[in-house]
Amino acid sequence: MASHEIDNSAPQVKALAAFLIRRHSHELRSIALSPDPNLHYPLYVDFAELLEDDPPLAQSVFSQPTEHLRFFDDAAVWAHRIVLGDLKGCESGIEKKFIHVRINICGSPLEFPETFPSIGSVRVKHRGILLTLKGTVIRSGAIKMYEGERWYICKKCNHKFLVYPELEARNSISLPSFCPSKRSKACQGRKFEELEDSIIRHDYQEIKIQENTQVLGVGAIPRSIPIILKDDLVDVVKAGDDVIATGILTARWSPELKGVRCDLDPILIANHVRRTNELKSVIDIPDDVIMKFKQFWSDYEGTPLKGRNAILQGICPQVFGLFTVKLAVALTLIGGVQHVDASGTKVRGESHLLLVGDPGTGKSQFLKFAAKLSNRSVITTGLGSTSAGLTVTAVKDGGEWMLEAGALVLADGGICCIDEFDSMREHDRSTIHEAMEQQTISVAKAGLVTTLSTRTIVFGATNPKGHYDPAQSLSVNTTLSGPLLSRFDIVLVLLDTKNPEWDAVVSSHILAEGESDKDKHDEDLANIWPFPMLQRYIHFVKGYFKPVLTKEAEKVISSYYQLQRKSATDNAARTTVRMLESLIRLAQAHARLMFRNEVTRLDAITAILCIESSMTTSAIVDSVGNALHSNFAENPDQEYTKQERVILGKLRLIDDLCR
Repeated sequence: MASHEIDNSAPQVKALAAFLIRRHSHELRSIALSPDPNLHYPLYVDFAELLEDDPPLAQSVFSQPTEHLRFFDDAAVWAHRIVLGDLKGCESGIEKKFIHVRINICGSPLEFPETFPSIGSVRVKHRGILLTLKGTVIRSGAIKMYEGERWYICKKCNHKFLVYPELEARNSISLPSFCPSKRSKACQGRKFEELEDSIIRHDYQEIKIQENTQVLGVGAIPRSIPIILKDDLVDVVKAGDDVIATGILTARWSPELKGVRCDLDPILIANHVRRTNELKSVIDIPDDVIMKFKQFWSDYEGTPLKGRNAILQGICPQVFGLFTVKLAVALTLIGGVQHVDASGTKVRGESHLLLVGDPGTGKSQFLKFAAKLSNRSVITTGLGSTSAGLTVTAVKDGGEWMLEAGALVLADGGICCIDEFDSMREHDRSTIHEAMEQQTISVAKAGLVTTLSTRTIVFGATNPKGHYDPAQSLSVNTTLSGPLLSRFDIVLVLLDTKNPEWDAVVSSHILAEGESDKDKHDEDLANIWPFPMLQRYIHFVKGYFKPVLTKEAEKVISSYYQLQRKSATDNAARTTVRMLESLIRLAQAHARLMFRNEVTRLDAITAILCIESSMTTSAIVDSVGNALHSNFAENPDQEYTKQERVILGKLRLIDDLCR
């Protein structure tokens, strides 16, 4: 932009330039020293900082952002020239044409419902103010080039002025009715001529964000809104990312057609976009909470498994017992450590869990609870999911094909819960093979060939086909193919067999829930691990611990795998190298659950017990029994010692490890 235009602009430009020189001289200096003069440079400003420095100016930027954000960009160019002038002689810098001030609202006093509404509650009253929206990117359009501004000259008084195309009217240009010159007010010229090579072009991309389904009530349809990204904001986010976007809400209308109603579609012209994927795992875990975790484990130093069971009782507390299922859910949510070998091949760290069970065994309860525990989750059912809905859809918008993310892509970095897994068509089930093992989805639709990331945990629940027959293989009982079953780390079968003792205990537990005289011990445990604490604990151990296998643990896992390979004839699909990787992941997850950075023999044997509970392999532990009737042991450490001796005896390691 021409320098005389900046100097003679509104007084706000001078005030904003002074603020930038005071507070952001270091950033201006680095922009001035950058080598490329044609790049678009961002300059990040916190709104709270502007509000503290000059409250009236900050209020003007908030209430009239359309013109004030342009003033801010002019001020940034002007301020960088002043900094550049100061640098002359000591360092060589190049004058830049394009600097954009990006305003970050997060953490400022403006973070309240009026300026930070959910996408579904955006209304006409929000138009024309600096608005911030939060959501997940479900569609990412192609990068285009568009005309940003054009210079014109008045034929009568030779005044040069800028004309900005209207994004609302599909980027059309409308010239003023008479000359806008302030110097010669008498000039009422109506003839203008475009200056040669005066068109300034910008990069342009449209994305669509959808509000998070976790914050919506039951029955609410998640709303979405298109967002326009320009210049340096282009291509910073992709489908599946969580973003916070600040910008100006406006309406875009379709071209006027005679006799056709003109529809206005709300659209946000972004000024600042921030990805929040990485921030989720570190949020809301203050130091005093970490100290509570450490104190908890120091209290249970002598009986660590009792401490572990206290944590597990916080998982789905409304369901009585089911110790094996609660342990499996905890290990699946925590997961192992991703391993990348020298050739760059990745071995996934996320575990997958499948619950196969009779109706009324609480499968959906666990599914919903696991989704609430995870920082990012998508819940769907087999009947309501197609292959395109799970992976990615190709949609046509405005004559252009683009990809819209499905459930597995939206759950990237979290958990995807699929209920009624058996109701899915065979074709739809086969689409998740690659997503579960390679953690990518390769797409070739409508000429769009790409690969999307799906680092997600898959948690499925299914009913057996007819009556479950223990004599038959799991593949026959569930109608799920061997390759799909081999991708699940744990497959738990919950059979509702007749057990009078168990039925009496469960019925007394359910009937006692409404009474006040609860067992004191259970009440104490519920107080130690309420839901928010459990959620923080899982997030903390996932990010903090990277457990390494000890020699003892390696020996136990290796011996068990070799024994399974020898004995497994009926379940050959399950006893592959994937089972060995599953054992390692589960052992690492148990070490994390136990607040350790080392995988010990205890973790390896617990992983073996989880695999044995699957009832998909020839069990070497006779005492495991039905996962549905597994209850919390009164003395878990003593119980474990018995199981350890049985397993080590079968693996013929008792002499080596129990001396």
